[in-house]
Amino acid sequence: MLREINDRAAIEVLLREGPLTRAELELAIGLSKPATAQLITRLELDNLVVKAGVRGGGRGPRAQLWSANGGLAYVAAVDLTPHVADFVVADVAGTVLAEHQVALPVHEGADVVGTFGEALSHVAEAAGITREELAHVVIGAQGAFDPRTGLLSSAPHIPGWLGFDVPQKLSDELGVDVLIENDVNLVAVEEMSAGKAQDVDDFVMVWLSEGVGGAVVIGRRLLRGATGGGGEIDWMRVPDPATVDTGDVWPEAGARFGNLVDSPAICRLAAAYGIQAGTAWDAVEQAGAQHPFLDDLARRVAGGIANLVAVADPQLVLLCGDTSRAGGENFAGLVQGRLHDLVLPRTPVGCASVQGNAVRAGALQSALAKTREDVFGVVTPTLLGSRRPAVGPSPGKAAVPNTRPAPSPTE
Repeated sequence: MLREINDRAAIEVLLREGPLTRAELELAIGLSKPATAQLITRLELDNLVVKAGVRGGGRGPRAQLWSANGGLAYVAAVDLTPHVADFVVADVAGTVLAEHQVALPVHEGADVVGTFGEALSHVAEAAGITREELAHVVIGAQGAFDPRTGLLSSAPHIPGWLGFDVPQKLSDELGVDVLIENDVNLVAVEEMSAGKAQDVDDFVMVWLSEGVGGAVVIGRRLLRGATGGGGEIDWMRVPDPATVDTGDVWPEAGARFGNLVDSPAICRLAAAYGIQAGTAWDAVEQAGAQHPFLDDLARRVAGGIANLVAVADPQLVLLCGDTSRAGGENFAGLVQGRLHDLVLPRTPVGCASVQGNAVRAGALQSALAKTREDVFGVVTPTLLGSRRPAVGPSPGKAAVPNTRPAPSPTE
């Protein structure tokens, strides 16, 4: 039992930190020199760790480096949008092996499974493997995924992906295990892994771009809801607090939050202040730091966030997406000020810190978490995607063996 715990602790450190010397690993896991040497020998014999070059730069002999054996399994992650699908393949240690971007047909009636499979095969081949060698594939999509039915909803922009059990059909026809997850949920996963939420238990993410999206994390677990609709904040009903007439007429029950802060609505708000722009982020960039348009926009954003804060009382609110990035910390500060006018908690508001394609990065983190559980027995429950009750491996795909099975409670 203790040996299993030590072995997994060592693998967790190697996966998190990358290649380490015996002395560095000894320090990280708190074992003696002989015990660490025995552990490394044991893991090498089990093919779970491999030599990874040497550490030089100082006096004396160069020290042998050890790393988790990335060649035990491979994963893929995809950011699926109406414009482009962004693929990446990595080994189980997290080393990126290949990337590929391609425009996939998403219109109704398109062969979405076939074209997705071709693109997946292409990037797998570029990584030096076959598509069938992929242990898990995680797709980030702009919509809500219902784990009970496998259906996507709130995704009119990708109609070809609607109306069928997406992960089951892809898994069956492509011969790989496929999961699908809301894109903003995956941004939240990446922020927990490498961003401002690494040490935060409860937080909310608000995505402002062409549309609006959200993610709610409670106890470092994504709140997905009974039907996968957790975080779908665009459907909240809120009043419009803007101080200028934008020509919009909202229902008596209030506007949909998504209709207040999507790109067209923000452009109309900007136009009421004399700012002509084609996108919300262009309008925010043109406005500069002190323009009253930004304060009105902050009022709208804070009005929606106030509902989340009143219910969840998170430690942090993070803004992400093109519009949020254009406004930066200055805009986040305006939102924070207006939020504090509406609710009792003094919740800080900031901008997400992860750079690059955070959706794809979060999908990769989720795929790695699932595969590392299977291969190494290393469990990272926060990062695991939605899963239905286990009924065995998907047809045409054998389960990845867990080479380090968890000890039973009686051991």
